[in-house]
Amino acid sequence: MSITTPATEATAVREGYFGVFGGQYVPEALSGALTQLVDAWHDAESDPAFASELDDLRRSYGGRPTPLYRAGRLSEEAGVEVWLKREDLAHTGSHKLNNVVGQALLTRRMGKPRVIAETGAGQHGVATATAAALFGLECTVYMGAEDCRRQRLNVVRMQLLGAEVVPVESGTRTLKDAINEAMRDWVTNVDSTHYLIGSAMGPHPFPTIVRELQKVISIEAKEQFALQAGGVPDAVIACVGGGSNAIGSFADWIAVEGVQLIGIEAAGEGVGSGRSAATISEGREAVLHGSRSIALVDEDGQVRPAHSVSAGLDYPGVGPEHAHLATSGRGTYLSATDDDALLGFRRTCELEGIIPALEPAHAVGWLLRHGHDHLGDGARVILTMSGRGDKDVDEVVEVAGWDVGVAKAFGTDRSEPTDHDRSEPTDHDRSEP
Repeated sequence: MSITTPATEATAVREGYFGVFGGQYVPEALSGALTQLVDAWHDAESDPAFASELDDLRRSYGGRPTPLYRAGRLSEEAGVEVWLKREDLAHTGSHKLNNVVGQALLTRRMGKPRVIAETGAGQHGVATATAAALFGLECTVYMGAEDCRRQRLNVVRMQLLGAEVVPVESGTRTLKDAINEAMRDWVTNVDSTHYLIGSAMGPHPFPTIVRELQKVISIEAKEQFALQAGGVPDAVIACVGGGSNAIGSFADWIAVEGVQLIGIEAAGEGVGSGRSAATISEGREAVLHGSRSIALVDEDGQVRPAHSVSAGLDYPGVGPEHAHLATSGRGTYLSATDDDALLGFRRTCELEGIIPALEPAHAVGWLLRHGHDHLGDGARVILTMSGRGDKDVDEVVEVAGWDVGVAKAFGTDRSEPTDHDRSEPTDHDRSEP
């Protein structure tokens, strides 16, 4: 396949932009902090001691490299050869530590004693609290009240690690609102506080920093695939909310001709239903949270509510580099519904003995239902298993109406989704056994 514009070309034209997307759309009070961060990042990039310390922390503390695993039974069901990049096996249970440790080193470099973060599924919050404990930083995490409910386990984990967790009651009480509150905090405490953004979004230089710290995923995967499978895959697949795991999964493949980059957004109850988070599929160009990208906005430019069964994908925007990859044609962005995600969750458990987070379960669900038709016979794919699903078990049981025991809820026919995967639970489903 032809490649239109590698990200390296886009960034060479104008720093902080990916084509027409990116930039800094922030109040004047944050301009100085962003300039300081740009300078600190450029200084760190050119400092071998920074790279050495980051690499040592990734290996000795974070558990890298993470394995690339051929999922044999999942491959049989999907009709394509599936290789899972196991970010769920990294310390804290997801890819989030890749970015957080690097930004914690930058925080120390800038001499700031406090970090703040937003979190949806809680994994970024847990990783930030972990790094704060490691580096002796004060830590406050903003989390939508609805996400606090959905991700109770991660709230407790953050508190155990010493972070203050602030439930956000405004708006839809989800990730967008947590970001709004974190930005308000940052404006107020900019001299002492670094905003440790978790996704590849926000004002420059955050999308670039997050990509560079997350691209260890694709660097490792490229070496591992060549050694274990030979050659290059036909596609690299990752779920996309704001887009941190996806941009890390894509980054080192962007310039490799013939490798499809497939991002799977959360379609909630379906594209066009009004209850979706499929930003690239349904959105339009807009400014959101400090950068120009694609967002779910109405004709008046007001942000529309997003919906997903997954707290980590329940966001009405996407990182600017993903917007550029989509509009340039280098990336393909499709979507999976809540039902697709529940199928992906269930079958990954049953077929591979891996309990996935609901976020990558969207990618698995899409692959099971549409992958063969899209990719064809003999295709080989890398799918990033961006996190583990301990945090989601209670929510999955509740959403699916599975209060009758796991075995019965998952059904007796293990080759097809049960009725619970396709429809609302009935009163009988909710009754006691």
